[in-house]
Amino acid sequence: MKLLQGYTRQEKSWMMYDWANSAHSVIVVTILPIFYNTVAEYTGDAVSSMSTWGYATSAAMAIVALLAPVLGVFGDFEGWRKKLFTAFMLLGVLSCAGLAVTPMLPFTQPGVAEQVGLMVLGLYILSTLGFAGANLYYDSFLTDVTTPDRMDRVSTMGYGMGYIGGSTIPLLIFLVMNAVGVPMLTCLTFIFGFTAVWWLVFSFPLLKNVHQTSSIPREKGAVGRALRTVGATLREICAHKDMLVYLLAYFFYIDGVNTVIHMSTTYGDMLGLDSTAMMLALLMVQMLGLPFCLLYIKLSARFGARRMVGFGICVYMFACVFAFFLRSAWQFWVLAFLVSTSQGGIQALSRSMFGKMIPDRNRSGEFFGFYDIFGKFSAILGPSLVGFVSSIMADRELAARGLTEATVTAQQLAEVNAAAAPWGVLSVLLVFLVGGGLYFFVLPRCLKKD
Repeated sequence: MKLLQGYTRQEKSWMMYDWANSAHSVIVVTILPIFYNTVAEYTGDAVSSMSTWGYATSAAMAIVALLAPVLGVFGDFEGWRKKLFTAFMLLGVLSCAGLAVTPMLPFTQPGVAEQVGLMVLGLYILSTLGFAGANLYYDSFLTDVTTPDRMDRVSTMGYGMGYIGGSTIPLLIFLVMNAVGVPMLTCLTFIFGFTAVWWLVFSFPLLKNVHQTSSIPREKGAVGRALRTVGATLREICAHKDMLVYLLAYFFYIDGVNTVIHMSTTYGDMLGLDSTAMMLALLMVQMLGLPFCLLYIKLSARFGARRMVGFGICVYMFACVFAFFLRSAWQFWVLAFLVSTSQGGIQALSRSMFGKMIPDRNRSGEFFGFYDIFGKFSAILGPSLVGFVSSIMADRELAARGLTEATVTAQQLAEVNAAAAPWGVLSVLLVFLVGGGLYFFVLPRCLKKD
């Protein structure tokens, strides 16, 4: 593949994991919420499924965030990083395989929908744990496979490979199956199972060719000493003011990015948009992801990674405002295009920026553990904020119409949720404003001092 000329075997193999796990990002993160909304319609709960999905996402991220620093420490031990990576990757794969069973269950029967809904949420949380845990070690392998001067390029190309492969091909297969008349539930069963197989098979290049080159020795008492260094690492991060401010800014702005990724389809579904139109728009996002990642590589080489991340923050801030006024399918397409311009670039360059800040490569897993905890805790804030604001606005809308959860009809509830959802999405702008403020105004002064 000419696109990968100039990269080493280790770099290519590392990039291929983004090709592997991106199937989860597009299938589970964007299609599963629509299926969950369908199941939720058969339950007796009038609470917005958008709120429930947001809380489930936050719960999964909270678990990963709390474990991240410790997991990062263990990943620095000689020979442990790949073993732990494999364990979390398999957890995600098996969870996706479990999700393949759920569409075939009789969730339309009385009393069954609640059980199927809980099963979907549980498997979704487990798959998210596997995805996030494996990504922690995948990110920390970045310092093993390349040099600081190549990190921006390698990291961004990794995201690009994910877009052209795992994000596009499974989604395209799903849409083709649906277009030729395969029943939707059969399509869902197949694509969840296909995601599990895809994720597993394309993880093999990393498992075979990527090796941990930076580590700390496993000596007697090393685990206890390493755990005690978690606090020392935090103090070291605090001592590097540029790293601390960067992580705080990252905490907020990546919150917005993750929230848009996790909540986009459930938001569109709440507004009553056609599911097929949304899937086609998301396919466009994946297809444009690689070209825009390549563009980010070129522009970061010219203007620097810091400016390009700043540009991505501005794009997402505008997208939040635009989403508030979104009411039709064509507007969803415009929103999807806006997201496609920066979704991969802002995540990839954020990762490489932090990788270049790490003072000790032998402890990259430990530092990336803190990077991960900031990213995952931010993913708790955003979906929870969307869920909370949507719930509050839904209650206000019910009261304004003189309705209660006991008296509201399904049609009225859909109208109430459609009126409340835009306010939930607009609330994400608040965290972008905080993150952008730290990034644009505080971080530059810290960098000058250093």
